[in-house]
Amino acid sequence: MRIKLIAAFLFISSIATAQLKSPGEFLGYELGTKFTPHFRIVNYFNHAAAAMPQMMKLEQYGETNEGRPLLLAIIASPENFSHLEDIRKNNLRLTGLLNDKPGDIAAPAIIWLSYNVHGNEPSSSEVSMKTLYELLSGANSQVKEWLKNTVVIIDPCLNPDGRDRYVNWFTQMVGKNANADPDSREHSEPWPGGRFNHYNFDLNRDWAWQTQIETQQRIKKYNEWMPEIHCDFHEQYPNSPYYFAPAAEPMHEVITSWQRDFQTVIGKNHAKYFDNNGWLYFTKEIFDLFYPAYGDTYPLYNGAIGMTYEQAGHSPGGLAVVKSDGDTLTLKDRIAHHFTTSMSTIEITSKNADRVVKEFKKFYDDAKNNLNAEYKTYVIEADGNKKAVLEKLFTRNNIAFVENNAGSFKFNAFNYTNGKTENVSVTDKTIIVLQANQPKSTLLKVLMEPKSKLSDSVTYDITGWAIPYAYGVQAYALKEKLSIKEDEHIADPMPSFADNSHYGYIVAAGADNGKLLAQLLKANVKVRFNEKPFTTGIHKFAAGSLIILLADNKERMQQVFSIAADTKTNLYAVPTGFVDKGLDFGSETVHFIKKPKVAMLTGNGVDASGAGAIWHFFEQQLDYPISLINAEEIGNVNWKNIDVLIMPGGYYKFLSDKETAADLKTWVKQGGRLIAIDNAVSQLASGDWGFKLKKAEEDKDKDKRDDSNYTELRRYENRERDGIVNNIPGAIYKVELDNSHPLAFGYPDFYFTLKQNDNIYEFMKDGWNVGVVRKNNQVAGFVGSHVKEKIKDGTVIGSLHMGNGSVTFFADDPVFRSFWENGKLLLSNAVFLVGQ
Repeated sequence: MRIKLIAAFLFISSIATAQLKSPGEFLGYELGTKFTPHFRIVNYFNHAAAAMPQMMKLEQYGETNEGRPLLLAIIASPENFSHLEDIRKNNLRLTGLLNDKPGDIAAPAIIWLSYNVHGNEPSSSEVSMKTLYELLSGANSQVKEWLKNTVVIIDPCLNPDGRDRYVNWFTQMVGKNANADPDSREHSEPWPGGRFNHYNFDLNRDWAWQTQIETQQRIKKYNEWMPEIHCDFHEQYPNSPYYFAPAAEPMHEVITSWQRDFQTVIGKNHAKYFDNNGWLYFTKEIFDLFYPAYGDTYPLYNGAIGMTYEQAGHSPGGLAVVKSDGDTLTLKDRIAHHFTTSMSTIEITSKNADRVVKEFKKFYDDAKNNLNAEYKTYVIEADGNKKAVLEKLFTRNNIAFVENNAGSFKFNAFNYTNGKTENVSVTDKTIIVLQANQPKSTLLKVLMEPKSKLSDSVTYDITGWAIPYAYGVQAYALKEKLSIKEDEHIADPMPSFADNSHYGYIVAAGADNGKLLAQLLKANVKVRFNEKPFTTGIHKFAAGSLIILLADNKERMQQVFSIAADTKTNLYAVPTGFVDKGLDFGSETVHFIKKPKVAMLTGNGVDASGAGAIWHFFEQQLDYPISLINAEEIGNVNWKNIDVLIMPGGYYKFLSDKETAADLKTWVKQGGRLIAIDNAVSQLASGDWGFKLKKAEEDKDKDKRDDSNYTELRRYENRERDGIVNNIPGAIYKVELDNSHPLAFGYPDFYFTLKQNDNIYEFMKDGWNVGVVRKNNQVAGFVGSHVKEKIKDGTVIGSLHMGNGSVTFFADDPVFRSFWENGKLLLSNAVFLVGQ
């Protein structure tokens, strides 16, 4: 009977295989002769799943902002496929994330292949179809053997919106035949390019923070599988050879010897195939393993072997392009290279599957035993919206935490705010407690460590990101485990509201107020704010608290209560406008907030990701309308329809046009409010806008040094490293705030900023130096020696009046990549409070 069943299975398998079409047969054209729209890739994956149900499972794990499906294909040998769910659960048992019984290391290694995270690096989605067919068709006997030891997960396109933006544009630009001339228009993609998702976010910088819907949905599935191998497929510009593992330094210290060594094993396997074909490649350069939100580092900090693969091509590659050496790079070439590393990864992982799974388990055993943990416990003081945002972040990353809002604790700990280790007392405050002895201990360490150790200062991305600084919360790191009951996680109480018999309601100043105020104004609720602190009854209210009077809003109070409930905001009822201490509600220091009409400049010259973060902030977080205006068309705008204009980082040509620049300045003087960010500020500073870039101090003793004539001599081989003295890839500075200014309402007298440039401004005599950096204010991250000397004794956050209007500037992006939560209230204040 058993023999008959096997024979029947083989017969069914042969029928299914015969039904499976190659990508070329299904699409009607050979891969590499044109770009495939996303919907046709989806159709092919659906076809393959229907043809090979005994080897492939297709899941839609979500959809993009523009409604395109996000897919995962899970492929296994028929034998492994029959107990796929057992394999998945067993893998979670190896990590300790599932504790129903011990995990078995005699299990297949799980390989996750992520294609096309950057939409205009499009060859890898074409490869996803070729790889899928190779795994399912059974044409290669070696592949059958590889699948006995592996389960392969394919995400054919992490960024469908960006991919279709590029593919649709290219299809419209290309002629009957591709033009390989790099000057042809098909090689010059317009702003913002297909790299980004709908909101201009770089999804390859979002793995840890999960600010974007695509990432949130993907990481949920990732945490359900926890693969041992993860490959992230990219493209670089046409003249570059192929890049594969091993990666460059700096590698974070938590990356294990096994993770480093097996990257080399994989790289040598790739090299074997590339050598046979005479293809150029490089390793150990440029692409380091440090910043935690990449598609290689995030898997590494979750125990996998995480790798980036970079093929030449990118947006300038088109279907064919002539390189600088005179050879022509084609899409077919790009597909062949990425396909080779895809299959080579599966091959070498299969041959080492026992060791791969064993080391994966060891990673988590060591994590749970605190072998990588300098600190044993982290304590964060947080309430309201900040607590909700933090807990969402930890939950999405499967990091365990306990909440306590009734205890009293004393401990010795590192204080993130002042950078000192000291005795701390926390009483009657809501705290989030995170213990290091948990499965996600390594990821927790990386996200919370006050200062990351750099093995090499030549790095690819920001070097400071610790959650307490990014989220603006008081936190402590303990070298001992803090005892706290596991069952003390307490749900947020819903706000309760009184009836309309009161004089009004107060909302205390704080980080929660951005969305609340935006929603109140959108609902035409009349809101005021106080410029001076006051006390009424037992409650003290800092400057920047919101005042909602019943007399102003008789017909809107139910809307007020509803908005407060939705935003989990406490309203404090007051029986009178006569305060016990401070100035009454009728004082001239209490200001009515006019509902502003907000616009932002976009288009050519504007930093797409910076603009995207602001756009996302308004639409997805504040839920407040914002008009997007092409910077090149600013001369045509109706200034009467704009109250607030935001200039993200970028270079604005119109500022060099006297007439247009004069129109902008006239608008400000007549009451407009201009908000400039990042290098848009430095461009304004070069004009007559009331503030100037601070000049670097000259070394007065330079001429006195005996060797002064030789200091400029450099060795050619050190040219890259010599430049790091002027480099600041992303470091955290503590800023002293004037929190009596509306721009800083709701903050303590300090703020942590992420600096990626050396821009700092002279103290203004006629404006307000709201945020200043003194000497030795660097908190974390790498800063080159020359840059470090410049970033001191100057302004990084400022505001000044200009006629009836105002100019507010941020030297650094306050909503950087949308994960810099600490700056979001600053931007809200700039929009809604400054100039009111």
